[in-house]
Amino acid sequence: MYGPATRNGNSYQYESSFVHAGGPSHPHSSKSALFCVTISGMLKMFWSQNNNRMEETTMELESVNSLDELVTHAALASDKRYLLVAVATSSKQLRLLKIEIQWGGPGSQPDKNPLPQNARLSPSLVEKHLAATTWLQTGSGDANNDASMAELSHLHVLPSIIDNTGKSTVSPMIVAIRTRTPTAGSYQTAQTIIDRWEAISEQRHNLHPAFEQLGNRRNSEVPEQTAHTRLRKLEPITINKVLINFQPTQFGKVLVLTMSDGSVEYRDRFTFEEIYTAEDTNKVMNLRQVGWTFSDDGPCQQVAFSPTHCSMVQMSDEGKIQWCKLQYPLGDIGNSLQEVRYGATVAGLTVAAASALWHQSNYDDLLAIVAPYTSKRRFIHDWVSEIIKVLKIQVDYSEELHHDLLMRNTPLQSCLSFMNSLGFKGENHPRTFQGKFAMIDLNVRNVVVLTTLALNTPVTVREKMSPMDEHEVVEALVGCAKWSLDLLSWLTDSLFSLMNDSEFIARLEPKRFGELTPFLQKRNDVSLHLLLSSSSRSFLICVCRRIAHLESLSERAIEFYRGQSANTEQTGVPKASNPKLQQAYQKMQHITTSSLVKVADFEKLLNVLGADVRQAYQAFLPNMIKNQSQNMAPQGKQIDMAVKAAQVQVELSMLLAAGPPGPFLPVIKKFFNKDLPAFRSICDPSKLFFANYDLLGVQEDDSSLGRNGSRFTYVDLFKRVEMKLGAQQWRRCTRCTSVMEDVFGTRPGFIFVLGQQRRCACGGLWALLPKGKLIL
Repeated sequence: MYGPATRNGNSYQYESSFVHAGGPSHPHSSKSALFCVTISGMLKMFWSQNNNRMEETTMELESVNSLDELVTHAALASDKRYLLVAVATSSKQLRLLKIEIQWGGPGSQPDKNPLPQNARLSPSLVEKHLAATTWLQTGSGDANNDASMAELSHLHVLPSIIDNTGKSTVSPMIVAIRTRTPTAGSYQTAQTIIDRWEAISEQRHNLHPAFEQLGNRRNSEVPEQTAHTRLRKLEPITINKVLINFQPTQFGKVLVLTMSDGSVEYRDRFTFEEIYTAEDTNKVMNLRQVGWTFSDDGPCQQVAFSPTHCSMVQMSDEGKIQWCKLQYPLGDIGNSLQEVRYGATVAGLTVAAASALWHQSNYDDLLAIVAPYTSKRRFIHDWVSEIIKVLKIQVDYSEELHHDLLMRNTPLQSCLSFMNSLGFKGENHPRTFQGKFAMIDLNVRNVVVLTTLALNTPVTVREKMSPMDEHEVVEALVGCAKWSLDLLSWLTDSLFSLMNDSEFIARLEPKRFGELTPFLQKRNDVSLHLLLSSSSRSFLICVCRRIAHLESLSERAIEFYRGQSANTEQTGVPKASNPKLQQAYQKMQHITTSSLVKVADFEKLLNVLGADVRQAYQAFLPNMIKNQSQNMAPQGKQIDMAVKAAQVQVELSMLLAAGPPGPFLPVIKKFFNKDLPAFRSICDPSKLFFANYDLLGVQEDDSSLGRNGSRFTYVDLFKRVEMKLGAQQWRRCTRCTSVMEDVFGTRPGFIFVLGQQRRCACGGLWALLPKGKLIL
């Protein structure tokens, strides 16, 4: 768990907190199980078998075996290798049970003998009674001893957890909540009583102490001591409001209490004291410490929090559903990290985002919260920089020859998704410079991933299917190849336009080099940044190699069909053919061989630029480090580490669409004065200039943006073809608004490739739109 963020001058240092070990889980990481307790005391587990068939395992809780005793409330929690179950009954009894899941059957020990991946599961549930008490423990003189407080409203069990020092473990706890809602004409006020029992494990003797004296006799055995669990009652907590939701967060270290009036309280798990009540910008763990609050929009009956706990959905007394997010009511937060509230807000958002990214949970509400602040010049840059720093995300791929790690770098994809989403201003408005840069990178990555998985089927499923033998897959890759080649052509045309622009060339001088990036941002031209940033340059190299592979494959397929046709003419015996697949490969060959830009030449251009960038790093970074450390000049490995850190900072700056460093000026001048003119000599600039790039969605003229009554072009993210509203049903990304047709496959190869598009290129979730509609 990341946080808190501790202020150090105008910056923040992020700590890492201890995270308690997770509890039992399904033997297969991609599957899960659901537990429930029935009113008659039956524990049921619904789980998925290896063949994806849902099965059920039941067990009667022996601790609740009376015919006239019913379960009124139950709560479950994972605790180390077991499940803890707290049960409240109609006779006011409170019991704590421990459940062990033996996935291999009775007596199996998966820790010692792990189950094979293909083993058939036959789980068994084993119950152990730990402790019992009564949950209504009030005396005759208790002021709260009335009928309205004699009923439970909530029951929770909190697992054991490592304390903040990381040296000791706090025992599990049962939390029983009783509430009283004022009624019309009643003198009673709203009230909530939180009763707590700590499950303490103690050692006890099996025999009475008097019998221990017999242990001194010869041949006698010393009686063994066994662990005994008892429930120790703690002081109840009284709140003069009606509690409607009780939820742990920050891996159980903080409890979130929501009241019926819409207010939210945060309490410490260990002391149950209320926290985050005062502004504290020196040690930030929650945005509430910085002054952010939920708006109390009135009474509500139910509430559900987002994974980041930065927003919630409320159901009002009238049954209406409304979304409530954190907001900053104290005015403007500022414009730079030097301002206290601005820096503290960025730190709080970073803590929330870092945990969400690391655990791959949804963070879309964070994007909605920060959307009003994207107009600040450096807000997105500062926030994403902090996230990359906290998660230690790799952004430097200048030395990377194999790009597998780049494609698997999902945190980098999330950072690009932040930039893409926050840079989107609507279909009728151009994207921001950062948003356009990130959008292209995300789409290139998506094309490379789909193409790679279609061409290189995993070994585990290679015997069952071959995606490239199915025409639906090849036709989808034809669209991907067409989109990729259009991108390379558009990049080439944009670079030629810069090369012919006298204002741009005039800025390639030492005195005016600082004006280069503002000039490009004004034009919203990201072509140069896409080539200078090592991560985006690597994405482009990957797509060049995949297109070359598709071209080679289509040529071999066409040769095969030609040979098959010639053999049929000679022998007169027709062979089974697949005309749709043959036509798909013919389209592929036509697309890849008739491109305005040859991928081999473009990849060579990228490799030359990459080599120049590496030489520039080797030339100026060591001297820069030595000049910065005149008093204590680093030596040996220290220089290498300092150079690597400085190189990462340069790459991070270019990834966030900031300006290239001054020492890159000779590299850029060589590129536009020598390398690009040589590349231009083997291209046709006029065809590139007049080509149609609607598939890319990067054009910013009125027609492309759907202004002046013109139609906005929608492109299928999967097939990369233009889409038109009609009878087909569309999916739309809830984060970046990309669209794709809601298609289904019947053949295994197409199902496998389509399954890679279960999320959008930006990582967002798909929403299924009504037929013929663009919104829900």
